[in-house]
Amino acid sequence: MFFKKQAGGADWLVAGLGNPGKKYEGTRHNAGFDALDYLAKEWGAGVTKVKFEGLYGQAAVGGQKIVLLKPQTFMNLSGRSIGAAADFFKIPAGHVVVLCDDVTQAPGKVRVRPGGSAGGHNGLKDIIARLGTQEFPRVRLGVGEKPNPEYDLAAWVLGKLAGADRKAFEARYPDVQDAVELILAGRLGEAQNRHNG
Repeated sequence: MFFKKQAGGADWLVAGLGNPGKKYEGTRHNAGFDALDYLAKEWGAGVTKVKFEGLYGQAAVGGQKIVLLKPQTFMNLSGRSIGAAADFFKIPAGHVVVLCDDVTQAPGKVRVRPGGSAGGHNGLKDIIARLGTQEFPRVRLGVGEKPNPEYDLAAWVLGKLAGADRKAFEARYPDVQDAVELILAGRLGEAQNRHNG
């Protein structure tokens, strides 16, 4: 593989957040896993190697070396896996792109951000703690708000994203790919202008 030429080095890490295991497949919280699977397919990468408490693969995108990662630590410890991979491949925090679910956005909404707080998302919270900074780009994927304020948030994000909501979500995969590729090309502002609804 091309990584042999520059052992341990890569240009970017793209991580999709979720929970491992069959019981969590298709849930709102696994939106990041689902989007990363789409990117891996489009970029011709298999995310199947086991390391960094996760599954990872490698791709060349726009002449850059990209590591794709699905942490297998469960959502709340995502930073442990992402931090280990970033350290190993010598990738600075600003070149770690995180794909995650967003319960404040409707299914089919995409929000590109250059950094900022975790906004109540425990996966992002752990990544911020592990990387020691909030300044890493993220693509937040709308999965819909709770049906009412009393509804348990954990039950909501661990519920299935199905039917019309799933269709609206999956219809944005090409836009997610475009947004991530713009970020990798150093054009994050353009990704925001083009895709933030």
